[in-house]
Amino acid sequence: MSDVKIDEVRKADYPIDEMFLNRWSPRAFQEKGVDEETLMTVLEAAKWAPSGANKQPWRFILANTEEDLEIFHSFIMEGNLEWAKKAPAYVLIISDSNESVSHAFDAGTAWGYLALQAMKSGLITHAMGGIHKDQARELLDIPDHFDIHALIAIGYQDDVSVLEERYQEREIPSERKPLTETVMKGKFVRA
Repeated sequence: MSDVKIDEVRKADYPIDEMFLNRWSPRAFQEKGVDEETLMTVLEAAKWAPSGANKQPWRFILANTEEDLEIFHSFIMEGNLEWAKKAPAYVLIISDSNESVSHAFDAGTAWGYLALQAMKSGLITHAMGGIHKDQARELLDIPDHFDIHALIAIGYQDDVSVLEERYQEREIPSERKPLTETVMKGKFVRA
């Protein structure tokens, strides 16, 4: 784990639950499996996310066996695979575009629930867009009407020293933009 303390890097401007500050996306994974019940607990939390008209358009493709992990490794882009190959589990988040106009928004909300439950379960998560989506679609037999959103690496955090040097310096929780840059009152404000 990094020597950086989260409360040194992340400070909320308004009072919020600490879990929002404590959740971040490390890359240093232990080569230690996650038991099935813990993985199902994380996915159970994701299923309770709100969705438009309660359509629940998300689907989760779990890889946690040696055979499945090898298949998933084949469509992870090289830059991500360097660190992600140690993760003992992946979840590919997809959503049915026929279900609802808000399918992508809803799937993103489910990812947020998954990430927070994983953190509460002592796990780390790291979402990746750096995957070959066409290859994933073919290998996993995903129908065309499902959008592929992100691949989530799930596991236990390891010391930053297990990473290649170029990733070690990035292995710290990131700050967020202040609300003054992201909240607009009444109408869109151009910068």
